[in-house]
Amino acid sequence: MKLLKPTWVNHNAKPIFSVDIHPDGTKFATGGQGQDSGKVVIWNMAPVLEEEDEKNENVPKMLCQMDNHLACVNCVRWSNNGIYLASGGDDKLIMVWKRAAYIGPSTVFGSSSKLANVEQWRCVSILRSHSGDVMDVAWSPHDAWLASCSVDNTVVIWNALKFPEILATLKGHSGLVKGLTWDPVGKYIASQADDRSLKVWRTMDWQLETSITKPFDECGGTTHVLRISWSPDGHYLVSAHAMNNSGPTAQIIERDGWKTNMDFVGHRKAVTVVKFNPKIFKKKQKNGSSTKPSCPYCCCAVGSKDRSLSVWLTCLKRPLVVIHELFDKSIMDISWTLNGLGILVCSMDGSVAFLDFSQDELGDPLSDEEKSNIHQSTYGKSLAIMTEAHLSTAIIENPEMLKYQQRQQQVEKKNEALRDGTGSGAAIMAPKLASMVNGESLEDIRKNLLKKQVETRTADGRRRITPLCIAQLDTGVNTTSTSAPLPASSSSVLPTSSKIEPMKAFDSRFTERSKATSGTSPVSHTNQVTLDRLKEQNSIRESKPRDLLESSSDSEEKLAIKPLSLSKRKLDLEVEKKKKGRPRKDSRLMPVTLTVQSPAILSSDKDGACHSTPLALKLPTPVLQKSFALQVSSDPSMYIEVENEITTVGGAKLSRLKCNREGKEWETVLTSRILSAAGSCEVVSVACEKRTLSVFSASGRRLLPPIVLHSPISTLHCTGFYIMALTTAATLSVWNVRKQSVVVKDESLQTILAGSETTVSQILLTQHGIPVMNMSDGRAYCFNPSLSSWNLVSDKQETLAQCADFRSSLPSQEALLCSGPLAIIQGRMSNSGRQAAKLFSMRHLVQQETTTAYLENQVASALALQSSHEYRHWLLIYARYLVKEGFEYRLRELCKDLLGPVHSSSGSQWESTVVGLRKRDLLKELLPVIGQNLRFQRLFTEYQEQLDILKDK
Repeated sequence: MKLLKPTWVNHNAKPIFSVDIHPDGTKFATGGQGQDSGKVVIWNMAPVLEEEDEKNENVPKMLCQMDNHLACVNCVRWSNNGIYLASGGDDKLIMVWKRAAYIGPSTVFGSSSKLANVEQWRCVSILRSHSGDVMDVAWSPHDAWLASCSVDNTVVIWNALKFPEILATLKGHSGLVKGLTWDPVGKYIASQADDRSLKVWRTMDWQLETSITKPFDECGGTTHVLRISWSPDGHYLVSAHAMNNSGPTAQIIERDGWKTNMDFVGHRKAVTVVKFNPKIFKKKQKNGSSTKPSCPYCCCAVGSKDRSLSVWLTCLKRPLVVIHELFDKSIMDISWTLNGLGILVCSMDGSVAFLDFSQDELGDPLSDEEKSNIHQSTYGKSLAIMTEAHLSTAIIENPEMLKYQQRQQQVEKKNEALRDGTGSGAAIMAPKLASMVNGESLEDIRKNLLKKQVETRTADGRRRITPLCIAQLDTGVNTTSTSAPLPASSSSVLPTSSKIEPMKAFDSRFTERSKATSGTSPVSHTNQVTLDRLKEQNSIRESKPRDLLESSSDSEEKLAIKPLSLSKRKLDLEVEKKKKGRPRKDSRLMPVTLTVQSPAILSSDKDGACHSTPLALKLPTPVLQKSFALQVSSDPSMYIEVENEITTVGGAKLSRLKCNREGKEWETVLTSRILSAAGSCEVVSVACEKRTLSVFSASGRRLLPPIVLHSPISTLHCTGFYIMALTTAATLSVWNVRKQSVVVKDESLQTILAGSETTVSQILLTQHGIPVMNMSDGRAYCFNPSLSSWNLVSDKQETLAQCADFRSSLPSQEALLCSGPLAIIQGRMSNSGRQAAKLFSMRHLVQQETTTAYLENQVASALALQSSHEYRHWLLIYARYLVKEGFEYRLRELCKDLLGPVHSSSGSQWESTVVGLRKRDLLKELLPVIGQNLRFQRLFTEYQEQLDILKDK
């Protein structure tokens, strides 16, 4: 634990009666006495958290000062969404503040020093009802109500959606009401007064539930405030000033039966304030310890008139920490940070203290969704999430929100008209999609199936038809997978075999783990392919429609694929006779001949027992050919031709490399025989027999001295300025020729191949130089250079993909039409998952969890592949699903990450871009999605205004 008392947080030697930290943790507010009035000050949290920011003069400490209250301010409280700040004071008023946009910095009115207000906060509502000093205010968990209590013995419930409307006035106390708190699930509100009672009121009808008096029989009205608190799990309500055997305590009241059998003891004077940590914790597992399920517990801070602070854990009988003489006068208020690890304490002496805990001291906090699940499983509901009844009566507070709502209603009306058949465009894509599968109508498919039925004649001449099982045809309308069928008429569908190179799996094992035999000798087979044959095939291909050819080349430029084929440890490439009609699809990239050498993996000891030794991966080497030619997949007009041992000069045999592009030809010679060649629109690369790799520009200029490989080449590939080399030792390297830097350095495939019979079926290299390995078991891995590790980006056997259902989060059928490396990887998966998903009957909660997990995997995979288009695509679908299901916590975290810090801070690690996209531009795209749900209108307003403020800077 760390303790800090920032001296710059003060009210000019005047008392500070209240403190509250903003929900986003970037600022905090204090309330107390000013020079001639009440004072509310908003401070920057960064200088409190970081010493560098405290010393940095460019980081503001005070953000805004408001002197509107005519008398001392007793309480300040932020709304749970962070948009509003409520303050109550001795002038009998409650003021509700909101940040003003489009207003620049100004100086504090009446201040002798030129104090600047970095932020502008204006009073949007003044609530008048109390006839005495306002002692405490509190927002309900769902921010729909605001409660205030006063020395006039009443508690007033305000409608926060329609200020200054009063919902109820709770009368029942016979003394000054000095503290109140809401039940975290919104069922009760509790208040404590000087009449030696604590009362609990129902929010359903605003009537008294119970009145607790026994623990307060010996108490006197000696405290300025009585700030009470409810535990975040809702089980316990803790009072302020109570007595037990003439000693001051904080009484613990159990929700079940309102029993008063426990209390917090140890303070020498009356307890003035208690405050529960907003987080629920579980015990932190130590390294090596068994992961036994631990019972969740809460944390509570207690402040007293004896100037000391104690912090308690409900799982311990004694306090976690006690700090004596923390201030010169009584503690007045306590506030926790939202992450539960920091606490601010203020005192009547005009100072504040900040305590910073670690997770080792408090424990591991439960997530907000786990906390919400506890509420719903225990109490059946939680008003922290707005119900549909509240949404139907909610007031739209933002004109932009109203515009999005109206637009959404128009879309819904149009869809209803189309469903009823009243619209002019009744024949839309959905019916077409339902009636077409792979470009063929369902009726035609059924007719073709009927043609295959077996019909026989019996002896008496009657027909006998053998029944034929016709399986249900999946039209893709109810699909739950990203590999759903797509309209054949669309020009932007996922890449098909006509647009990218066919995905060829190895006929035999790519990495052969041998049996207990000696290594087999390589079998070489020479295959000659002439350049004329390639040109003839290309001329036939150019006879296709021009638009289809252009769309094909565009797709190939984005992601080049290197097909590999192997059959029984050797590949027999025969030069086929030229056939009429359309050429073979797989002739556009010539397969590389590979052979496999199998090392022994078992050894025998003297006792004759066999034991395993580490598997040595050995990949095949391309067969040395006299000559060969290939066509560059990303540029159909570019050909590479290799001729080995064309002549002998000075005893050295020379090999020739030729390249022809759009009629322009260049050639060069090498002193070693060429095993493999690859090219792109930018570079041409060849691997030679002497384990060297040479790189040339598209015009034939050598770019680098030969790169020496530590093992012979197995596979070579180029995409853009990136070159990928896979050696026979199963190590992978990727270089960026333009920057002359290494992206992946000698990375072994042992991680993704060891310990299983899985083989590599395909290798891809994205336009950003990310290597991708498609495995025979349906998994796909990409290597992440930043993390220096392999990432699993796709798995066709994964249950999440089969059970995820996010159809309602797709704006249209075109939403699935997203091309890119992730779509190519997953688009080749079988569609059996869609049929399997129909067999599952799972609860809605499980459906939510699987869908959320699947969409988060998609976003993370697109990020790992550095595919900006697909990252944006899946991020928007993910955001729509969060909005639809009401996951405010995750949605707020997403928006917070995209927005970044509003105020500059030297310790900020926030990056403004992700995969080349500006985060704040993504947030602008997300806001219309958020605006479609009234439940999140304050979240929408909060981030819309912050974007407007940043725009004006």
